[in-house]
Amino acid sequence: MKTIRIGTGAGFQGDRIEPAVDLAERGELDFLVFECLGERTIALSQQARIADPSGGYDPNLERRMRAILPICARNGTRIVSNMGAANPLAAAERTIAIARDLGLTGLKVAAVTGDDVTGIIGRSVLDETRAPAAELGDRLVSANAYIGVTGLIEALSAGADVVICGRASDPTLFLAPLMHEFGWAPDDVTRLGRGTLVGHMLECAAQVTGGYFADPGKKDVTGLAQVGYPFAEVSADGTAVLSKLPGTGGRISVASCTEQLLYEIHDPARYLQPDVVADFSGVCFNEIGPDSIAMSGADGASATGFLKVSVGYLDGWIGEGQISYAGANCLARGNMAISLMRERLTPYTDSLMEQRGELIGVNSVWPAATATSQPTEVRMRYAARCSDAETARMIGEEVEGLYLAGPAGGGGVTKGVRVCLAIASTLLPASQVTTHVEMMEVQNETA
Repeated sequence: MKTIRIGTGAGFQGDRIEPAVDLAERGELDFLVFECLGERTIALSQQARIADPSGGYDPNLERRMRAILPICARNGTRIVSNMGAANPLAAAERTIAIARDLGLTGLKVAAVTGDDVTGIIGRSVLDETRAPAAELGDRLVSANAYIGVTGLIEALSAGADVVICGRASDPTLFLAPLMHEFGWAPDDVTRLGRGTLVGHMLECAAQVTGGYFADPGKKDVTGLAQVGYPFAEVSADGTAVLSKLPGTGGRISVASCTEQLLYEIHDPARYLQPDVVADFSGVCFNEIGPDSIAMSGADGASATGFLKVSVGYLDGWIGEGQISYAGANCLARGNMAISLMRERLTPYTDSLMEQRGELIGVNSVWPAATATSQPTEVRMRYAARCSDAETARMIGEEVEGLYLAGPAGGGGVTKGVRVCLAIASTLLPASQVTTHVEMMEVQNETA
């Protein structure tokens, strides 16, 4: 029976590169997928493209492609990635240039576009504000639909060795190669559901092999410093075995797989995707060997006909400052610093959209928490979202002023201001989103 080996080279934009290189070298893969695009990442990429029309793709694309292109070309491993972010065409052109620089010839690189729906999103009502996107006016930065498999399969069918897209659904990056290789029909919802499970389990890279899973003394993971990234051996019926390379660190188990299964899904029986509504409620994991998990039981139903759209918009400025207090009574001095900040910012209430003061290590993640013992040090952080940049800048300056005009023994002030890029969501009929494929090829050079 034909099987496909598909692996993960990255689970987010800042992910490590070395495990992907190892997987490309030793994994005997048919496909290596790099999932590098988060909701906020695409909006930030749109800002970068606006500033530089030749930019807007993953800033790590250069390093990743230089590391893996020669290996994948040698081993016949095809690459699929959303590293195109806001500019898949520029990302593909840069990949061609890198391949040429590396002496690779005949390599075909496809750019899949069409996810950018900024021009047609105006009448869509945002889930968070219940107002049309058009009301954002010039604060609207980006609107990208989560596209499905169509463009990616078209690119693979045309012979692309590297497929680069922008905002696609994460599992789609894995589902498309499986549909292409096995010839699964778009209405074969059971196999699409199983392929979506493969993609969902692989999309976060080390998250299923012990990263983010490790909890010393409770869920021990050995060799995490050299954690291996996962791959799946997928059969034509959509069942699969998850594993990682021998000799790599980390752990893949029923427990780590179960945690990943539940990641970012609201209803396990209705995981909404562009091409299918996946049903994971009957999924079973069976350990068939060391770091080897067989999975089965996924199903699916017809897609909803709508695509989720991630909308990025400017929503003020965030000003921030931090200062540390150490030694006896540091907790009380940190709380005093917070009180002073609130009092001194009172005259600027009209410009403060929201504000918070916290002690990192005490209540910065869990605001209602209280210290159960006297800490040996605290770091006070004060941040505010402001309607103007000048007020935002003042937040850090007031924190710096605590050096002499605040509690005793403050030190190590840092401060900064940044634009607040907010994310909202809406839906578009899938019929309004059309993908396009542009194929490029590294030509053989002649003397």
